Amino acid sequence: MILLQSHSRFLLQTLLNRVQNLEKAVELDYHWVEFNDVRYHMLVSMKNPNIVLLSVSLPTPPPEVVFMSGLPFGAVEAIKAAYGVAVQILDPPRDGFNLTLKLNLAKLPPNEEHRYALLVKIASVREVVLGAPLRVVLKHLVSRTIVPAVDQVLALVHRPKESFFLVSQPDKVTVVFPMRFKDSIDTAFATSFLQEFVEARHTAGLNNAPPCLWSPTPPLELKEAPAEALSANAGFVSFGNVMGIAIVSYLFFFHCQCNKLGHT
Repeated sequence: MILLQSHSRFLLQTLLNRVQNLEKAVELDYHWVEFNDVRYHMLVSMKNPNIVLLSVSLPTPPPEVVFMSGLPFGAVEAIKAAYGVAVQILDPPRDGFNLTLKLNLAKLPPNEEHRYALLVKIASVREVVLGAPLRVVLKHLVSRTIVPAVDQVLALVHRPKESFFLVSQPDKVTVVFPMRFKDSIDTAFATSFLQEFVEARHTAGLNNAPPCLWSPTPPLELKEAPAEALSANAGFVSFGNVMGIAIVSYLFFFHCQCNKLGHT
């Protein structure tokens, strides 16, 4: 099994170094970009060495993706649930960013293992924020209810100005990826691979795998989606299953792989 790490290794290492050297008052002012779409800014002053200000700029959402106060819906609740008292959301965020977190290193858990686990979560802020709508939808799937005040077809930001879709029903959630590639050779390889990927499910031993469909045109589930959001030169891949964990696994895999392929 391939284990795909979702946290920022640079952010995690910087936080670990800061925690291990709290007695040294140093000033940090770091800017960096990861996945070609998420921009970070970390700030530590000598005046308050226990305080880390972490700002995050998310991918530019396309028109069909709705942000609330600059964040995906459910993001504020997800941050509070993931980080507890050690992290405070600053409102408004620093100029040019969607989110600014104030991390108080003095409030980290005293237990080394728990402290490290929380720092990994903080370094996974991209996943926590962008994955918040999916978690809300899957939470309602468990109780077989529909998320209130949210369209049945929900667009989530994938890469700058690109989205994928969640189609929620009380008994299942379908995830639809418009597959886009810049290079014609990549497009041809991706189309062939995706067709084979779908066909592989019909082989012995895999027929109990979560349903997977590929189509060169938008599936019926996206009939309510705006036409400008449905441009895809390698077709559409759909995953659907009543088991939320299966959808999460497929979603995370394709999200990471498409980020890598889409920027080559």
